Amino acid sequence: MLLAAATTPGSPTQVVETLHAAMLDVMKQSAKLGYQERFSLLEPAIARAFDLDFMARKALGPEFDKLDPPKQQRWLQTFRTFMIANYAGRFHGYEGQKFESLAEDPSAQDTVLVRTRLVDPAADDVDLTYRLRKTDADWRIIDVYLKGTVSELALRRSDFSALVAREGFDSLIANVDGKVADLASGKVR
Repeated sequence: MLLAAATTPGSPTQVVETLHAAMLDVMKQSAKLGYQERFSLLEPAIARAFDLDFMARKALGPEFDKLDPPKQQRWLQTFRTFMIANYAGRFHGYEGQKFESLAEDPSAQDTVLVRTRLVDPAADDVDLTYRLRKTDADWRIIDVYLKGTVSELALRRSDFSALVAREGFDSLIANVDGKVADLASGKVR
């Protein structure tokens, strides 16, 4: 069942729908946009929709608290760049896709789940569920679940916290910077 077209301004569903509108706009223009232009267009939408600092901290788990303040700031910026690059590198075409908002449900720890679907006429539809939490500013996305169950944040935490614990902070930064460079050049890892 689709949610009513008019959602409450500032609601979790509105945050997700505003993000989706920005992503679709970039996808529709992608034939004439390079990676850096897509990055620049998506950056403000992603910064408004996601709680990137929260996600960056959670992606490292307890390893984040072991970093000194300059390294913490470096990680927050690197993670932010990575998140925006991830979308800019992947949204490079449009073939009639659209997003549908399906439901908004309360969840654990005062969070809300917004269930959506990416309808793709050229491929299988993709279920995306966003977890949002209320911040001082507004509702913000703190996780995305692919197919409703695969947590992006849990996958990142598994990769990033293990890497920093095993090889150190500099290796983590080099690895994530490499992923960003691959996305910028059209290679998706």
